[in-house]
Amino acid sequence: MGRLDGKVAVITGAASGIGRGTAIRFAGEGAAVVIADLNVEGGEAAVRDCKEHGGRAVFQKTNVESEADIKGAIDRAVREFGKLTTIFNNAGLGGAVGTIEETTSENWDRTLAILLRAVFLGMKYSAPEMRKAGGGSIISTASVAGLAGGRGPHAYSAAKAAVINLTRSVALELGKDRIRVNCICPGLINTPLVNRRIPGGEQTVAQMMSNIQPIPRVGYPDDIANMALFLASDESEWVTGQAMVVDGGLTAGGRIFDQQARPPINVPNNFAGPSFENLPPDPQTKR
Repeated sequence: MGRLDGKVAVITGAASGIGRGTAIRFAGEGAAVVIADLNVEGGEAAVRDCKEHGGRAVFQKTNVESEADIKGAIDRAVREFGKLTTIFNNAGLGGAVGTIEETTSENWDRTLAILLRAVFLGMKYSAPEMRKAGGGSIISTASVAGLAGGRGPHAYSAAKAAVINLTRSVALELGKDRIRVNCICPGLINTPLVNRRIPGGEQTVAQMMSNIQPIPRVGYPDDIANMALFLASDESEWVTGQAMVVDGGLTAGGRIFDQQARPPINVPNNFAGPSFENLPPDPQTKR
């Protein structure tokens, strides 16, 4: 018996990183999964990974900036697997970076569209389907950057703080329907969203971030997938409205790089886009 037997989940941003790790974990625990992502190649590979772990999965090309695409991913779950019990609003990006004066309104708006508006839409369209199913679990990716200043760029931090309070607000509304609403606040996680933009990639990030939090290693997608699994399972049926911090102890007293000590990051036009987007050549690695 898997911990998610009979569950049907939509996971946005599931072609790589936290989303992909969670999709594989969900599939291995018995859930049917809709991989919702813009990255076709990565999404189809994630489907294969889910099936290799004994689960059922389909890919749905999804741009979370599009209301129709988010609704389409939820409709695909119901059409393909008969119902929806879980959504993981996970798709993300670094978004607008730089000082407040350098931040353009266009970059600000796109950051919030992907990190906040998409979460709202995932909640909006999943709620009626979960009500039909007799209940469910809405999970969203927030961040420790939403809990305190200095842990992320301005727009990113603002969006993640809003996700935390939106989670609480919607949990109050949907509790009567046995729909749980929670979010996860990851700490420093070694994913393509981070390591593709830092010279030296995954290995450099692992070394650089290993001693920032009390537990002396960087976080990995599986660390977040484990929490998402708990929140998606019936084990969490009395947990709602919570921001679950998974950060190796960072918020308990870890240290964060100051701006001057941060490593060089490859961010064209002051906007860190999706992890699969092509980047300009890195002069340090000659790639």
